Amino acid sequence: MQERIEASDTDAPNTSDKSNRRDFLVKGSAVASGIGASALHVPAVHSAEAAAANSELVRIGIVGLGGRGSGALNDNLTINDNVQLVATADVDPAKHKGILPRLKKTYGDKIAVDAGKNFVGLDAYKRILDDPEIDLVLMTTPPGFRPKYVLEAVQAGKHVFAEKPSCVDPAGYRTCLVAHELAKQSGTAIVTGTQYRRQVNYMEAIQKIHEGAIGDIINMTARYCSTGIWYRARKEGMTDTQYQVYNWMHFIWLSGDQIAEQAVHNVDVMNWVMGGPPEQAYAGGGRFTRPDDSEMWDNMSVDFTYPGDRQVSFKCRQIRGTQSEVGNRIYGSNGTATILGSNGGAMIYDKDGNEVWSMKGNIQAAYKQEHKDLVDSIRAGEPIVELKQTADSSMTAVLGRMAAYTGQKVDWKFATEESELDLFPESLSFDNDLPEPSFAVPGQTKLT
Repeated sequence: MQERIEASDTDAPNTSDKSNRRDFLVKGSAVASGIGASALHVPAVHSAEAAAANSELVRIGIVGLGGRGSGALNDNLTINDNVQLVATADVDPAKHKGILPRLKKTYGDKIAVDAGKNFVGLDAYKRILDDPEIDLVLMTTPPGFRPKYVLEAVQAGKHVFAEKPSCVDPAGYRTCLVAHELAKQSGTAIVTGTQYRRQVNYMEAIQKIHEGAIGDIINMTARYCSTGIWYRARKEGMTDTQYQVYNWMHFIWLSGDQIAEQAVHNVDVMNWVMGGPPEQAYAGGGRFTRPDDSEMWDNMSVDFTYPGDRQVSFKCRQIRGTQSEVGNRIYGSNGTATILGSNGGAMIYDKDGNEVWSMKGNIQAAYKQEHKDLVDSIRAGEPIVELKQTADSSMTAVLGRMAAYTGQKVDWKFATEESELDLFPESLSFDNDLPEPSFAVPGQTKLT
């Protein structure tokens, strides 16, 4: 599992030509970072140099070739011209053999991965970051790895697409904040996989809410209730680390539980509507249907308190045979708004329940738009850096989980500034023994 495919001397990039091109791309970004974020989404091609940058080839490396990785690649390669996948990294040596032929058939010359640029192992991501040929890295590993990998990518001068959630514990949250500030200073982009931020009906509805379409926001309900999630049984001969990475959804250090890994989309909408993260969480939940070695709960309900004593009632659930519901309901002094998940659309109602506005949803367009915005911002010299907003939402999910797991009220200040919770193993290799899987029990699980 730890085998790494090394690049031969004949595969080595022309570092002189690449250095000039890389300096060119970063120069525009660095200049823009000094301008400020006010022009973040405004195209700014004002010179021959900037015009040339706008057509410059952007070379992509990806870390994590699972379902979300293949999805991110398809979205990026579909929506953007003059981009090229040049390197991959994954812990599974078979992954690139499965995905690359399919991509090559669809995207042709946009797939230009030499055999020596398919890196394998837990440290394979470092080969991507060390490669001077790569401009943009797609980080689509299990979430537990994300804070460390994103920070190291920024330190390496790479632009980043980072899937959600950004973190699964307070230690990871603080790492994200460091990465966000460093990216702003260095002029490198970080766009995150919270596609609702680029789904037009969400954008329009929340803008109208902020402009007073339903009056003052009083409270809100948010739900991500589905019928189940995948589980991968342990294969013979797997070490603890190999198995847990393979079945990563069911181990909290890797996934953060459903509230962080999946329901963070609704949590992000809560923070977006409310203008920032909550002050406190109080929660409950439990598990009835998970496999014995899964650490996940299968349901969780959280009451979040936002500034102004505004309450958000949040629920997530993954139980087969139950009724699914994914969406948000915002209650105002002069009306209500409903924003449904996926393609469900958005509606605003007056005090008498009459619909006064609606818009259909198109989630597939939003998936692609985040990748277009990312590449456009790099070429325009105005790199988008949005890690903090997604880290805040990911940490809000962690806050709710901490409250549910322990049975305690948990304050945002404690969780973000004082908590010592760090779920990532102190030492990690595929030969490691890891602690026996266990699940949280309120009243027994301690708040740390």
